[in-house]
Amino acid sequence: MTVMKDLRELPKVRDSYTYLYFERCKIEQDGKSVSAFDESGKVQIPCAALMVLMLGPGTSITHAAVKTLVENGVLIIWAGEYGVRYYAQGNGETRNASNLIKQARLVSVPSLRLKVIRALYEMRFEDKLPADLTLEQIRGLEGIRVREAYRKASKENGVEWRGRQYQRDSWNASDPINRALSTANSCLYGICHSAIVSYGLSPGLGFIHFGQQLSFVYDIGDLYKTHISIPAAFAACARPEMNLEREVRMRCRDYFKEHQTLKRIIQDLERIIGLCDETEADHTIIDSSLEEGISGSPSQLWRENGNHEIGGQNWAFIIEGEGEKNGRNDT
Repeated sequence: MTVMKDLRELPKVRDSYTYLYFERCKIEQDGKSVSAFDESGKVQIPCAALMVLMLGPGTSITHAAVKTLVENGVLIIWAGEYGVRYYAQGNGETRNASNLIKQARLVSVPSLRLKVIRALYEMRFEDKLPADLTLEQIRGLEGIRVREAYRKASKENGVEWRGRQYQRDSWNASDPINRALSTANSCLYGICHSAIVSYGLSPGLGFIHFGQQLSFVYDIGDLYKTHISIPAAFAACARPEMNLEREVRMRCRDYFKEHQTLKRIIQDLERIIGLCDETEADHTIIDSSLEEGISGSPSQLWRENGNHEIGGQNWAFIIEGEGEKNGRNDT
């Protein structure tokens, strides 16, 4: 029987709720739970089963509420209006860095990075691609696939499509379908971001995208846009809703729940990081405390003789005071 040494080492996220988005309200501790309050009343936040909490404009949150959310492994994201812009995030729950080490190796070694890029493209197609296709040819096929997805959604929902156009600094300058697509993508990025952090990976170490804080989030999000963002956006625009952005978010939420999107994201992350296991990488656990069953404890820094080895040299430290008098080293 396998004994889990640290309950937070590999948190279970597959069956959790994906995300909640709040704006223009106050979030605070409410007894033993957390609730959001506004003029219409309160909404209780399911901390124990929630993955990510997105805080939009006009939102305030108390220290006690943040503490409870973090203790329950909820990733907090401070976002722009409609959840489109990203400003900051809290920490995830995973403490084991083994997956992050593999991700860093895959990003840093050119041959491995190319292997991951090819895998990411191939994961978007239902049929397996011929092995002799070049990366440029695969990118061309991906472009055709995405354009076909836009054309199909436009025809099925009776929504005119004139191309992807939007202005970051002027939200209302875009037409409804482009606003809907941006809203759907933000929801998708939120759940991908949460899964990436919970799986112990860095959202900034991307393969196709690079140089941004959310590069890997964009890489993973692109795997599902034709199945989630595009259908949800066009379907929402086909209905004369008063609040288009809210309608899109609700459709994304329902899709995430019905199709167990979070579970699929974790499986895809496992597949990508698993490419490192196919190499001759050193899989030694860096933090020896994990092997010893001491969760999160610092590694042994001091030798019994008071010496510490740094960069191949021995450095001697003389500890004076009560620790020396009592025959022990207090640091």
